[in-house]
Amino acid sequence: MSLFKGTPFLIGLIILQACGFRPLYSEGAQVSAMPEFARIKVLPIPDRIGQQLRNHLLTALNPTQRNVRAQFIMKTKVKEIFTSLAVKKSAFATRANLTLTAKFSLSDSTGGKRLFSNSRSITVSYNILDSEFATLMAKKNARQRAVRELSQDIRTQLGVYFYQPQTAKNN
Repeated sequence: MSLFKGTPFLIGLIILQACGFRPLYSEGAQVSAMPEFARIKVLPIPDRIGQQLRNHLLTALNPTQRNVRAQFIMKTKVKEIFTSLAVKKSAFATRANLTLTAKFSLSDSTGGKRLFSNSRSITVSYNILDSEFATLMAKKNARQRAVRELSQDIRTQLGVYFYQPQTAKNN
């Protein structure tokens, strides 16, 4: 009886393997993408939020801080939008959303040819409190969370790009 319970699971795995599915975060994926990540030079991004994003990207793309020659150049633009939500009857907002949008492009360092570009967006919420200081700290925390998530999202997009076969990248 227990043999039949595992059969659909095994059939599902065989089907996934047959169609070419490979998990991005498997051991092989991280090993193959890691050298490419280290070859990306992340250009400075304007404003404080851009500086924070660049620092997170540098850590996410090259955690061991290996010194290798840059083969790719990444340009990034960040846009920050605040939206008030949950308005009281007295017309004061009690909740807000912070949306960070990053447009990034990856170019070849030798010829400057654009290889990949994308736009990613992250929305985080925070409370607007009676204390101005508490609201300021909540906003600061929301920015930190958004920047961290955005850098991981960009890293994932780059990992997908580098994980594709060479023929799919050129199309």
